[in-house]
Amino acid sequence: MQIIYEYHDVSASERLEGMVKEKLEKLEAKYDFVHRADVFFKKENRSDDQEMFCDVRLSMPGPRIFASSNADSFESAISETIRDLQDQLRKVKDKMSAH
Repeated sequence: MQIIYEYHDVSASERLEGMVKEKLEKLEAKYDFVHRADVFFKKENRSDDQEMFCDVRLSMPGPRIFASSNADSFESAISETIRDLQDQLRKVKDKMSAH
């Protein structure tokens, strides 16, 4: 799977990239039809502490899947985003197996 990282108002981080890569590789092992992931890290000034954003867009045959979450740390945002993607991928796979 090709993984492309983009950073907005955040310094590039090999640690974050490694964490995302590990989680996406687990998804790819389960859902082999996913061929590309675009990962976006951004930080926004907010009144609450939930200012770290992680967005992931997965490309595969058919429509793309997108998930976004914000938390007080990128690690939490990554975990939540991956959970959302897993739910969506499960639904896509169920639809594909029904045909």
